[in-house]
Amino acid sequence: MPRMCNDPNFNTCPDYALDVFANTQAQLINKNINEEQVIQLLRNFWEANNNADKVAWQCQIANDRKSMHIAEQLEEDECERLEHVQAEEEEAMCKEDGKKNKHKFTPILATGIPDEQAIMPCLYALRKMDKGEYVELWYFTNKGLDEANHKKMVDDDAMIMSTLVDGSSTWVSAASTCNACTVISDDDLLFEEFCQACPHMLTIMEETDWPEDRIRMMAKFWRNIQVHKF
Repeated sequence: MPRMCNDPNFNTCPDYALDVFANTQAQLINKNINEEQVIQLLRNFWEANNNADKVAWQCQIANDRKSMHIAEQLEEDECERLEHVQAEEEEAMCKEDGKKNKHKFTPILATGIPDEQAIMPCLYALRKMDKGEYVELWYFTNKGLDEANHKKMVDDDAMIMSTLVDGSSTWVSAASTCNACTVISDDDLLFEEFCQACPHMLTIMEETDWPEDRIRMMAKFWRNIQVHKF
């Protein structure tokens, strides 16, 4: 059906009694239908056609709305797709920029200003703790921590000759095997130094992933020593 340009609801039925319709009337008038009946018949034909046009007009409006809705939906989908593509491109650029400028995008933890001094024993003591091996408490006293902070106990790159269990000798890192000459044995520590070392050593145990039950055991052991009547 051809597209309708005018709304048939605003159409007006012609006056078929006018002379301009005389020829049309003459073709329909016969012995059974007079002029007045022909005029009414023409009006009826016009109204029937106009009613059909009204129905077609409503269908056309509905189809136009449907087509417009589909077009709008397609346009919206395309905009969403373009936004998604743009977001992916920006994310990829940010990732690439993050790889090139790691320090710029390093996350900042939402923490306050630290009000406690970090416990930083020497490398030798840390390695011993990490391996779960015996290490003197002196390394975790205030003096031991101060010495580790102000100067190295040993040169990390220095190599020394060490005797193994089987009697053979080998070159090893001095930082991994040697104690500093200033280290005081546990037996010779002052009670004050012992009390300083215990909490520091417990903290390093946590940081070097000691089992929780071992940490509690050592904490209880040292506490019992500190509160003992002797």
